[in-house]
Amino acid sequence: MELEFTKMHGLGNDMVVLDSLSSGFIPTSEQARAMLQRRYGIGGDQILVLLPSESADFKMLIFNNDGSEVEMCGNGVRCLARYIHDRGISDKTPLEIETLAGTIKPELVGDLVKVDMGKPIFEASRVPVKGEGILRGVEMEAGGRVFKMSAVSMGNPHCVIETDDVEAVPLSEIGPVIERHPWFPNRTNVEFVQVVSPRRMIVRVWERGAGITLACGTGACGAAVAMMDLGRVGREVTAALPGGDLEIKWDEKTGHVFMTGPAREVYRGTIKL
Repeated sequence: MELEFTKMHGLGNDMVVLDSLSSGFIPTSEQARAMLQRRYGIGGDQILVLLPSESADFKMLIFNNDGSEVEMCGNGVRCLARYIHDRGISDKTPLEIETLAGTIKPELVGDLVKVDMGKPIFEASRVPVKGEGILRGVEMEAGGRVFKMSAVSMGNPHCVIETDDVEAVPLSEIGPVIERHPWFPNRTNVEFVQVVSPRRMIVRVWERGAGITLACGTGACGAAVAMMDLGRVGREVTAALPGGDLEIKWDEKTGHVFMTGPAREVYRGTIKL
């Protein structure tokens, strides 16, 4: 079987886009893992599958490079909006894209894509994370260390930890331990955050099912609202990730989080499955 694909990235968070509007093709977990292998396949952090939707303009399915399906990908939805626009599939803006995390609304703003990410979720049972109410700065033991973590969901779970020096964090060592911490029944994304000023913070991400990534849109949003909720930054902040910057705004009137950043096409090709 030969399959056409497009390789894209959002700040180095790279993904394979499969246009399945006509075919309805959805890869198996095994196929997703094979395609995303960097030495034997196309390589990437995620696969995005573009499908028809009965409740929105389009539907997006997301598979990580371990073959798992996840609810939402902020960089991915920007890439998909860019793909749809550049192919002339739709010129509507903002688009409505159905995901497992609900309907997400990306909008092209010049060379960038602005996404209405909806309202963050703090209630522990809905993140989900073990505990009751809102968990902010709660001590958690992992890998023989104690961290003060804050839990939030942007349609997917995030464990946000503030630190004085993000570069000193052994992310490859501690990331997988926290991802699978028993407090998080569905596993979790992990963000270490260093606040530079009320308008800027540095973020490093261990992405659930993908490992260390150069950027994570939902992770940047989750980290930002956690720091905003703690009063560490203002309502508009730049999240500086290894792959580049994302602008995050938490609107006081609507309670919605808005993320703005780039999305780029790298190349197109065909793979034999």
